[in-house]
Order: sequence, then C-alpha cells, then structure tokens
Amino acid sequence: MRNKFLGTGVPGYNPLRKLAVIFSGLRFAIVYDLSVAYKVVLSLGALTASFLLRDWVDFLLIFVTTGLMLIAEIFNSSIEAVCDYLQAAEDRKIGAIKDMAAAAAGIAIFLWIVVMGYEIVEMILLLRHRPLMIVFP
Repeated sequence: MRNKFLGTGVPGYNPLRKLAVIFSGLRFAIVYDLSVAYKVVLSLGALTASFLLRDWVDFLLIFVTTGLMLIAEIFNSSIEAVCDYLQAAEDRKIGAIKDMAAAAAGIAIFLWIVVMGYEIVEMILLLRHRPLMIVFP
C-alpha cells in the first residue's frame, strides 16, 4: 500500500491485503506470546458458552473486554520490542516507557479478569438453575 505521507510503497489500496496483515499480526501475537494465547483460548470458551446460552449482553461484554485486553497486550509487546531493538543496554528512560506500557496492559488485564470472573460465575449459576434442554429449543 502506498504511504500518502512519505510517497513510498506500492500504489493502490487492497482491503484483502489489509486483512491479511491484520490476521498475520494476530497470529504472530497468539503463537509467540503465551500470555495472549491462553487469554484468547479462555475468552473463546466463555464466548462460546454465552453464545449457546443466548446471553447477548454478556457475549458483547466478554467480546469487548477481550478486544481491549488484546489491544493492550499487543501494544505492550510491540512497545517493548521496539525499545529493545533501539536500546539493547539498560536505560532508565526505556525502562519507564516499558513500565508505562506494562501498566496499560495490566489495567486492561485486570478489567478482563473481573469481567471473565463475573461472567463465568454467572454462567455456572445459570446452568445450575436451567437445564441445557431449555437452552436449545
């Protein structure tokens, strides 16, 4: 894709190429970052359960908090990688930058844990009081 500010790159916009880049980055994050991979697996399980139970608000809440957590984790990993690439030696300023990125990811992870914990407990209680046969009409 052509960079409109720098005038570099290949001219022409291709949305499929853009989607390929998005999925490539997401695959890279899941394959090479275990902290992202297990959260995606847990979220997919909770999303599947809330979808089957037809709890649409819960489904959307889990979906949004998982998305925010993934965004924060990927930004944190990217910032740390760029900092390590630019400055391999120990540097106080680089450390502060990495700490701020980790704090942002930590806040997103905390919110994700609160939502996931609440939703999982709610699903367990719902399944105890409602047989599965009612879930699938």
